[in-house]
Amino acid sequence: MLRVRDGDHAAFETLVRRHQHAVYGTACRMLGDSVEAEDITQLTFLRIHRAAPKYRPTARFTTWMFAILRNLVFNEARRRKRHRGHVSLDAPVEFPDDATPRELAHSGQPGPDAEALQKELESQIQAALQSLPEQQRLAMVLLRYEDLSYEQIAEVLDTSVPAVKSLIFRAREVLRGRLKKYLAATESPKEG
Repeated sequence: MLRVRDGDHAAFETLVRRHQHAVYGTACRMLGDSVEAEDITQLTFLRIHRAAPKYRPTARFTTWMFAILRNLVFNEARRRKRHRGHVSLDAPVEFPDDATPRELAHSGQPGPDAEALQKELESQIQAALQSLPEQQRLAMVLLRYEDLSYEQIAEVLDTSVPAVKSLIFRAREVLRGRLKKYLAATESPKEG
């Protein structure tokens, strides 16, 4: 980013290639809409480029990047709420092949029933994530899909580490409740 600040356009292209999947995946999981996630991804990098001359490395670049994304996603969510009334929690979230959520680990080759359950579980996880308040949702997405630490999430959300832990605890409780029947099915003892 320091090279981008100094006007290195190739460095900006490298930065975009390196981080576009993380930005897009996070935006998609937050908004539940792949087209809007593409727009937000472009806006994020546009804002990064515009802010480059004033960039100061006071935090990790990714923390700063996700803070920009946070503002754009939260603004978009508020705009959608005002203009459309509500977002359907039952609408499927479409991810490109390179942005799919992590799959649960399976030992051995899963059968058709296991594959169907896995797809349904992924769909329900996305619906459950969409039902969370935006702060909880972003904290969970950054923790689960982007592997950010509590400290980094606190910086992105502009809050304290204890507040992040509380957000994640509450989000996990809601997700456990919504996914209870799926979790029970995946935790059944294996015969063998």
